[in-house]
Parts: sequence; structure tokens; C-alpha cells
Amino acid sequence: MLRMERMLLLGTQFLFVSLLLSFYVHKGYAGITSTFVRSQWPATDIPLDNEAFAVPEGHNAPQQVRITQGDYDGKAVIISWVTPDEPGSSKVQYGTSEDKYEFTAEGTVANYSFYKYKSGYIHHCLVDGLEYDKKYYYKIGSGDSSRKFWFQTPPKINPDLSYKFGIIGDLGQTYNSLSTLEHYLQSGAQTVLFLGDLSYADRYHRNDIGIRWDTWGRFVERIAAYQPWIWSAGNHEIEYMPELGEIVPFKNYLQRYVTPYAACGSSNPLWYAIRRASAHIIVLSSYSPFVKYTPQWRWLREELKRVDREKTPWLIVLMHVPMYNSNEAHFMEGESMRSVYEEWFVHHKVDVIFAGHVHAYERSFRASNIHYNVSSGERYPVPDKAAPIYITVGDGGNQEGLAGRFRDPQPEYSAFRESSYGHSTLEIKNRTHAIYHWNRNDDGKKVPTDSVVLLNQYWSSNKRRRKLEKPTYGTAFY
Repeated sequence: MLRMERMLLLGTQFLFVSLLLSFYVHKGYAGITSTFVRSQWPATDIPLDNEAFAVPEGHNAPQQVRITQGDYDGKAVIISWVTPDEPGSSKVQYGTSEDKYEFTAEGTVANYSFYKYKSGYIHHCLVDGLEYDKKYYYKIGSGDSSRKFWFQTPPKINPDLSYKFGIIGDLGQTYNSLSTLEHYLQSGAQTVLFLGDLSYADRYHRNDIGIRWDTWGRFVERIAAYQPWIWSAGNHEIEYMPELGEIVPFKNYLQRYVTPYAACGSSNPLWYAIRRASAHIIVLSSYSPFVKYTPQWRWLREELKRVDREKTPWLIVLMHVPMYNSNEAHFMEGESMRSVYEEWFVHHKVDVIFAGHVHAYERSFRASNIHYNVSSGERYPVPDKAAPIYITVGDGGNQEGLAGRFRDPQPEYSAFRESSYGHSTLEIKNRTHAIYHWNRNDDGKKVPTDSVVLLNQYWSSNKRRRKLEKPTYGTAFY
């Protein structure tokens, strides 16, 4: 009897909190600007002789090892690495038992020049035909210089799979960047969704640009060699430098970081899509043509039609420049892309859109501005249940430092914002619910600073939806 009364009381509390939060969300009243002041570390790059950039032992040993998804559905990976002195072997040996490599895949190798810098030999190897939900061990290089790693394939695509993504943006290679990686390693996430601005090598001069691409590759190897990073490009990857004779945009980035763009019918590696576990993930390029009739526009229109929410209920979009941003830094830079694509995102019920670029953290309520035009219509964003949540995670730790000036007053669409370093996780539980955390570096792994339960846009209103265990008292629902 007491147990029954306690359950009824908890249920009443849960209903009250949910209704209260729902009221605030719809009215747009619950926005918070954090007053947290972090202890400042210098926003300077780690010295080149630091162990974070250690070169592996052995002649011509593979370095800068990284993997990404290699196909549309998660049964392939692309393994990339660099040999510094000579081409060496482009072969990957792999298998499901440690030290027993039953299979072999052959990759490609190439190098390039940027100004007076000459790269090492960059290898890319597609390993396909893999089994779902399986741990694979792989070896690259030869003789005493060979190196061994492993990765886990995702489970077979299913709408009710549980899967955890990490979200990192604007990382760079400072001590703050290292703190972000160390905190991410404790998160238990299985795949990184990377929001652009990788190495910040373009902030260096001449020959040092290529060197800093190499150091960053060794810097992230501790994670990138063991789980896929889903890449998107930012402004620091453009590297258009006619004063150095370099006029091909994204040259360093495209030589080093490959994507499975052809598998989804994209014509360019800067925009593409994958399906992984219960999520359909679309990567867009903020710095490529995106207006009507351009290749990116045409591709996105068709890709959104391909999304099957019965199989992959979670629809996630990655881009570099945020469409909604209330920081003084980069204010309204995403407005042009918003005016082109926001109506599509609302129509297709995108769940969440992650962006970087602004070196701070911000999460929005569900709001849209699709009725605005230059002559009439709504002048400001309004609450919209069908709209995505917009989340800016541009706080990885680069040398440009934090964006500390938010606009005042806080817009009604803005739910939470803070100028600190950190990363996010999105843990999908089933087709209806996911748990989202933003983790401030200063707090450690057990203290998510901003935490919400996301209700899936497509399935949350379905009467047959599954229910999760009751979340912590006071957790917000969106």
C-alpha cells in the first residue's frame, strides 16, 4: 500500500514538473545564461615537443591513424594513416581475434605539397563487408614498425537501438583541447560527430601550416584510431592563401580526411550522409554553395526524401555555422543557410542540429522563423513543436579562446548558454527518447552541466511508443 502511494506521489510530481516545463518551453521563458566563471588556462597551442604529439617508434612507422564510416549503413570503415619517410605498405590486416588477422584490404597512397611543405605519404584503405556489432582488430605497417589497433562496428540498423554519440567542435591543439579529449574518453560514447575546425593550422605561417596538420593528426589518434569520427569542415579548413600561391580551398583537409560521400549519391566529400544504429546523420558544408539549384541543395533535397524514420527514427544534421546563435561572435552568419533550409528541416521533423564555429555552448528551445520574409510575416522566431533543437558545441579548446560576450537580453529561443570548454553526448535510448548532455570540462565526467531528455520528432506522438524508466526529477523534456 505504501509502495502504491509512493508511486502515485512520484507520478504526480513527474506530471507536474513535465507540465510546468512544457509551459515554459512553449512560452519561451526558461532561458538561462550561465554565470559560471572558469579558471583560465592559456589559449595557446601545446609545444611541439610535448608527448601529446609523440611520433611512434620505428622507421617509417604509421602515424596519425584514424577511422571513419566507409559506407551508408555502417558495415565498412575507412582507415587512414601517414608514413613519414617513404610510401611503405597500404595494406590493412584485420580480423575478429586479437593477433589473428584473417583478412586483408589494400588501400591507396598519395602525397601533396602546400607552399614549401611536403606531406608524408597518406594512406586511405576501405575495409568493407564487415559484420554488425563486432569488434575488429587491425594492423598497419610492416615489421617492427607495424602498429595494432581495434574498432567496434555499430549494431544493425534498428529503430529501437541504444547508441551513444559524442559531439566535439573547434578543437585545435591547446591544453584546453587536451582536456576536452580526456573528458570525452570518460564518456562512453562510441562515435564522434565532429563539427568542423580541426587543427587550426591556418593560424600558423607558411611551412608551419603543414606541420600543424601533422601534429593534430597525432594528437587525436588516441581516440580516432579506435572509433569513427564523422567529419565536417569549418572555416579553418578552407586555407585559401593566394599570397602563398595556394588557391585550392580545403586542400590540406581533403587530402587527409575522407568521407563516404559517394555511397549516398553526393558529388562532393564536404556534404554527405550516413546511417548508424538508429540515426540518420546528414553533414552539410557551410562554406560551399548551398542556395537553390546548387549541387549541395539538390543533393539535400533528395537525401531528406530517402530518410526512413521507421528504420532510423533519429534525424540529425551537422554543420559548422549555427543557424541560431545569440553570441556576439559570428552573430547571424548562419542566416543565409537558415533562409534556404530551415523550412525543409521543420517539414521533415529534424530532431537536432549541431553546429560549431562559436567558441561557446548554447542550446535552443524548439523554435522556427520560417514565416519571416523581407516584406511581411513573423519578425522573430516563434515556438514550434515541429522545429529542431539547435545546439552549438564550438567549445573544444582552440587557441582563439572562448567567445565570452552573449547578446543581452537573451532571445526567447535560447534555452541555455555558457562560455566554457567542453563536449556533448547524445545517448539514443529507443525510437522515442534520447538523453543529451553537455559536459563542461571543469566538472569532470559525472557532472553534466546542461541535460535534457529529447523526444523524437517523428515517433514521440505515436500512441504505441515505448516508455523509458522515469528520468531524474527536474529533467527537462523537448
